[in-house]
Amino acid sequence: MEDVRWPAEQLEEHRLEISNRIRNLFWTVSGDYDMEFEPDTEKYVYSKQTVLYEAVKQGAFARYFDQKKLGMYLMKKLHFSAGEDMLLPLAGLCMDAAVNRFIIRERLGTKEIREQAFRELEKAEEEQVSDKAGTDLIHRIRLLYIRHVLENTDDEGVDPQAEIALYKILSLKDAENTEDVINVIDEIYNHVLDPSFEKRNGNLEKILNLPDMALANDAWQECMTDEQMEDIIQKYLSNLKKKMMSLDIRNKKKKRFYFSPENEEVPKSSENINPQAVRRIREYVELNYGKSYLSESEQARVNRKFCTGIHKNCILYLTDGILQNPVIKNNQYRFSQLQFEKNKAYYGNNHWIIKRNISVLAELLKRALIIRKNDFVSRSDAGQLVPERLWKIGRTDDDKLFNRKKRSEDSEFVIDVLIDSSGSQAGRQAQVAAQGYIISEALSQAGIPHRVTGYCAFWGYTVLQRFRDYEDSRETNERIFQFRAYANNRDGLALKTVCSSLMERPEKNKILIVLSDGKPCDMSIQRPGTRQPKIYDGEGAVKDTAYEVRRARNQGIFVIGIFVGNEEELSAEKRIYGKDFAYIRNISNFSRMVGTFLRRQIDIE
Repeated sequence: MEDVRWPAEQLEEHRLEISNRIRNLFWTVSGDYDMEFEPDTEKYVYSKQTVLYEAVKQGAFARYFDQKKLGMYLMKKLHFSAGEDMLLPLAGLCMDAAVNRFIIRERLGTKEIREQAFRELEKAEEEQVSDKAGTDLIHRIRLLYIRHVLENTDDEGVDPQAEIALYKILSLKDAENTEDVINVIDEIYNHVLDPSFEKRNGNLEKILNLPDMALANDAWQECMTDEQMEDIIQKYLSNLKKKMMSLDIRNKKKKRFYFSPENEEVPKSSENINPQAVRRIREYVELNYGKSYLSESEQARVNRKFCTGIHKNCILYLTDGILQNPVIKNNQYRFSQLQFEKNKAYYGNNHWIIKRNISVLAELLKRALIIRKNDFVSRSDAGQLVPERLWKIGRTDDDKLFNRKKRSEDSEFVIDVLIDSSGSQAGRQAQVAAQGYIISEALSQAGIPHRVTGYCAFWGYTVLQRFRDYEDSRETNERIFQFRAYANNRDGLALKTVCSSLMERPEKNKILIVLSDGKPCDMSIQRPGTRQPKIYDGEGAVKDTAYEVRRARNQGIFVIGIFVGNEEELSAEKRIYGKDFAYIRNISNFSRMVGTFLRRQIDIE
């Protein structure tokens, strides 16, 4: 291959020629001339062989593995606060180890390019690792890998942790698919680079189960455009691919975390509020969740009333949902429509079980209410005259000559159903929607006024989506199948807001049913030009949610927690709801479990 070096001052003149040369190398190796590839012509000036080898490596990975799958994993890992300055260099090493055998086997000429590239990298890395004790572990791992490739091995003074990582990386020479590469990256990151990561954020399964569209928060922050959500994610993913494929991270700034661990200090938000940034975030929330049914003055009032203390700088957003009141029928609208159809399909496939649950719960409620609503007759000084008592006139002081029918005290009930709509529910959206529908249908059949609301937290907004209001018709219950899991959850703020309006209802008996996974979590996102809410996670979030439950009970609201999460989160659910919570593993027993708690409040012993 001809060795043509372009002086820095001539770069602009020859940029197109350089760019085409690198692209052709990528396309030739990948075998796909329709694939987009953006060469790094700036780096070509000082590290030519590295740039050429990166084109070869990227082409090989695109041909034999799944770039997008790996990119989405890395985006999700970053979403959960992984350090980009550790994760992306590690990904680059693992991909190199995975594709090397394909490169050597099919393109013998690239062996020399790789060796020259690694010699360039070795020199740069040695400067980083001049003081081993004070150098980041990822640099020591990279240098060890580079020297292994160059067969420049020296076991003396090798860092044991770097050596463990090296052996795991080298095991990818037999990688069969992208999942093998992801597993090794995740294992090294969690057990070598950041041993506390898995305890703080969860294992690989949890990372991969994060809904793709939840990444829009992060992508929007990076791209800061008004493009549609899918385009934003694709743009961010493209930028991430470029970074993760590169073995060279020269002059890279330290990446901010999208989410901060509980024990880290959160940067104070700037008081320099940018009205344009605030407006754009509001518009984006509208695009995701539909228009709010509150006026601007009403919106300001509820924020002043509820967004205080730990919820300072949060914003409440009350809506009927994107399918009911969209700004435009965008991708988010179509995703919501698709989930609505999936939820309805689940109902169709489990029609008889769900119908049976509705019937059982409705009959149970009706019987309990009939007992409470039975009229009884008492003596009174007004009402229906009883002739047999007329003799008492003038003869006794008893003036209760009438009978009066009285309704049993406390016979009227109102119920709120609050459903956790955060991304942690993504794997069970249809089941949660069905549970909400069972409760609502049974309450409708029993004639109990009720409201059903979903809640999640998004960019400092706590979104309350009203599926049905207290006096809505039974047909409105079907809107509960519009339930869609997305973003985070600030349970305490949602509880505080819903209980306030519940207390305004005229019915004496008030019940709140909360379907949640027992893990309140709304990690703060650094949103330039806006005020920063506090991190809401871990012990602080559990205590705040438990406080709101206690406060509601002190106000006379009977609160029931219906647990719809993973078993490991049960302890938090118990701390929040005490003895009044139900863990329902099987939907076939749903109505009896919920009915037990409701009868405790309705029945007259």
